[in-house]
Amino acid sequence: MTNQLAQATSPYLRQHADNPVHWREWSDVALAEARERDVPILLSIGYAACHWCHVMAHGSFEDEATARLMNEGFVCIKVDREERPDLDAIYMNATVAMTGQGGWPMTCFLTPSGRPFYCGTYYPPQPRGGQPSFTQLLTAVGETWRERRDEVDRVSEKVADHLRQAAAGLPDGAPASRQDLAASVQAICADEDPSGGFGRAPKFPPSATAEALLRHHERTGDPTAYGVAARCAEAMARGGIYDQLGGGFARYAVDADWVVPHFEKMLYDNALLLRFYAHFGRRTGSPLALRVAEETADFLLRDLGVDGGGLASSLDADTVVDGHSVEGATYVWTPGQLAEVLGDADGAWAAEVFAVSERGTFEHGTSTLQLRGEPDPVRLADVRQRLFAERARRPQPALDAKVVSVWNGLAITALAEAGRTDAAEACARYLLDRHWNGDRLRRSSLGGRAGDAPGMLEDYAAVVTGLLALAQRTGDTAWSDSAATILDAAIGRFSDPAGEGSWFDAPADGEQLLTRPRDPADGATPSGASLMAEALTYAELLLGERYAALAAATRARSGELIRRVPRGAGHHLAVAEQAAAGLQIAVADGAGAAALLAEARRLAPGGAVVVAGEKDSHPLLEGRGPVDGRAAAYVCRGAVCSLPVTDGESLATEIAG
Repeated sequence: MTNQLAQATSPYLRQHADNPVHWREWSDVALAEARERDVPILLSIGYAACHWCHVMAHGSFEDEATARLMNEGFVCIKVDREERPDLDAIYMNATVAMTGQGGWPMTCFLTPSGRPFYCGTYYPPQPRGGQPSFTQLLTAVGETWRERRDEVDRVSEKVADHLRQAAAGLPDGAPASRQDLAASVQAICADEDPSGGFGRAPKFPPSATAEALLRHHERTGDPTAYGVAARCAEAMARGGIYDQLGGGFARYAVDADWVVPHFEKMLYDNALLLRFYAHFGRRTGSPLALRVAEETADFLLRDLGVDGGGLASSLDADTVVDGHSVEGATYVWTPGQLAEVLGDADGAWAAEVFAVSERGTFEHGTSTLQLRGEPDPVRLADVRQRLFAERARRPQPALDAKVVSVWNGLAITALAEAGRTDAAEACARYLLDRHWNGDRLRRSSLGGRAGDAPGMLEDYAAVVTGLLALAQRTGDTAWSDSAATILDAAIGRFSDPAGEGSWFDAPADGEQLLTRPRDPADGATPSGASLMAEALTYAELLLGERYAALAAATRARSGELIRRVPRGAGHHLAVAEQAAAGLQIAVADGAGAAALLAEARRLAPGGAVVVAGEKDSHPLLEGRGPVDGRAAAYVCRGAVCSLPVTDGESLATEIAG
């Protein structure tokens, strides 16, 4: 009976390796132990950058007396939600069903067969605000298990039935029409918050939704959609949620005005936002958007890069200062600290530009940095550089160095579309070398060693899209060949035999859990279903018509979701806009090809396919070559293509339609 997390491939699990709790990883052996001891399972799910996970660990899991209660009465299993999203999905659904809300750390009590009978999130070490302490909860659950087992069985079976019904997937229905897309965009725009974005506190970056609005504007010219996307882009870029010194975005703002972030910085957020800002900057020429895109890419490579080219999962919300975890300690400033680094004149100027006051916007008189007005760019760059150098000398947040396939796939796409091709290729090689064995994709790796957790639908789909983005950017068919192989493996492993275009999130040959999870709705990250719709939509144009029917069926499944809950279908909506535009640009080699291709990439709407090469080197270039020795661009919408154009002005006219 010992803690068994020391050799885990998850940094989050390793954070708990020194707990006096006898933690196990999720396994058949751990479940069998619960059956043999006739005790319930205490399942704790979190992730490395989670602030309240750390708080519960310090308050309860590091306490000897609490650990004794846990060890004596339960088999204790710790799960990294980022490594096992299938388990997280199942038990988060149970938590929401039982309590009306979810979050991390997630605390669930299960029968030895894995059926949940009591779920919650964070529990304090002492009772507060009507909430029991964690030890009181342990005692009550233990007594219920021993004395009212029939009640446990009844509740757990009822919850299990609910979870099985919730995994039904999207119905077969009509695809979203152009009228549906317009109505959904109108509904989204009506929900805009005056501070930019949507909803009140806490406020999350609406990455996929903003991308969908921009694509809708490009396709239809709708000024309202553009305005909502533009205001959101500027509010986030100027807010405290954006790291004004080092680039990159925090996971969310705790207020409605984007001022105070929850300081953890996640790869997935930054990959999605990099893609949006690169697109927005490319299409509008906005200096702010272009700078944010460059700095966000720099952040990814500088702060999340790991040996071999992959990208790590996250930076912690907390910084350890004098042995104590302090949220945001690396990032916040006072006017006095600015003056100490910059001198009185530049310090006062920086305090005004970054909205740093004596009162402060965060805790203990400190402020997050925002960007006010239009400061002199040369002076701003100098001040930012000096402050960043000073900040680098402060204690830094911990890195979760786990490399997750899906988030690296999102990053490959974003880096490729932002013109960081070398970095995108290095990341893709890392995944193909370490996560892909020629047949299956692993979910994650640590230190170059792949873990046992299998890849989910979202992993396969995001990697396919990333590889196809690289194929477009480089012209190297090796990337598209790998994409086709991985896509075919995904189709065999995740498709629902009961309905074309319907997908499970977990593989058919994976572990048999309480239910086989699938959730088609988009959240902080795109769902596996919407990522698969995107991969197939690119595939039908870049890999061949054999994917066209499945792509159409997959998009059709999202129609009802787009019509009914557009805010929960941001990436589905972006893919539907991509398909509705159907734009493909092929540049045939000839004199001036580099300049014409660069202009095609700059002008291309989001989701457009852009390829280049010699005549007949690609399906989009069959029978299409240069004109009088000059490079020529062919603009196609669906199966209808323009006459060749050889200059940027004519190309812009053709793309504008």
